[in-house]
Amino acid sequence: MSFPSILALEDGSIFYGEGFGEEKFDVGEIVFNTSMTGYQEIITDPSYKKQIITFTHPHIGNTGINDEDHESSSIHASGIVVNNFCKKPSSWRSIKTLENFLIEKGIMAISGINTRQLTSLLREKGSMNCCISSLSKISEEEAVAKAKDFHGLKGLDLAQEVSCQLNSKWNEGVWPDHKIAKASGPVIAIDFGIKTNILRLLSDHVGEVTLVNAKTSFEEIMKLSPKGIFLSNGPGDPEPCDYAIETIKKCLEIKIPIFGICLGHQLLALAGGAKTFKMKFGHHGANHPVQNLATKEVMITSQNHGFAVDIDSLPKNIDVSYISLFDKSLQGIEFNNAPAFSFQGHPEASPGPQEIQILFNKFSSMVEKYAKT
Repeated sequence: MSFPSILALEDGSIFYGEGFGEEKFDVGEIVFNTSMTGYQEIITDPSYKKQIITFTHPHIGNTGINDEDHESSSIHASGIVVNNFCKKPSSWRSIKTLENFLIEKGIMAISGINTRQLTSLLREKGSMNCCISSLSKISEEEAVAKAKDFHGLKGLDLAQEVSCQLNSKWNEGVWPDHKIAKASGPVIAIDFGIKTNILRLLSDHVGEVTLVNAKTSFEEIMKLSPKGIFLSNGPGDPEPCDYAIETIKKCLEIKIPIFGICLGHQLLALAGGAKTFKMKFGHHGANHPVQNLATKEVMITSQNHGFAVDIDSLPKNIDVSYISLFDKSLQGIEFNNAPAFSFQGHPEASPGPQEIQILFNKFSSMVEKYAKT
């Protein structure tokens, strides 16, 4: 069932549409995602915590929701914005509609929005704070006020909110057979908001993975006798995560293999002495070209980040490995005095191209070499 709704931005802009899912209001930073497929993976990605996702693809909901494409057990986004919502999905894998899934998870969405106009506004002014609401809950003026009152993501540590609470083991590989690699030794994945397909690919390359909470100390990690450390993706600003930065610094000192993705990439850079900054509107999509500076090879990648590492702040012991061909922003780093590297985008895709999954091969080789020492 739909209901009259609005999308109110902090600059006073108001978009009217039809709400679906949970009838409520919520606030967050509004961003746009240019992926043409994979909306289920996108909305269940923990990295979207406190964000409202605008899909630039005009038709969302066509394939419904299935049991296999979740990137976490919840929807972490504060809301979803679409142009045209498909109420009757057509897919043999579908077990429920997008609308029913949103109701089940308590999330509101709005359709009938001119997403091209909205995206153009966000590209011009940058990502803004926003309120998504049913008109039965609050007025237009109240919605704009709530958008203005939202503190935004700068300075916000959200990794703690989405991290696992208890240590657990993961031993399921990628589709279709879910086989895992022969383990060279324990690999510890520090969970800042990890996606399920990252865990699958890690197991596929390094064997069983132990998942630990974001605030797990260096000493606690060492008790697990790791042969490699993985730093996961996650939401929010990396700079407030001082607990993680300190742990990573100690891991760098003992020269254990480290691989970071997204937020993990930013935290590794901060631990190495670099700086990060808030981007104008970030990178969110599955069609972003990046270049390997060593080979000059160009790869199309999946991206989802609103913060980035300042390329000019890198110390001499950190080399640039990849850059974005959209805006020349930093996409990858590698330490020249420690077995540590990271990538800003998402080599695990889900959704998106899989060209950059070779980075998991690189990590696997590093772990195997370290295990023999």
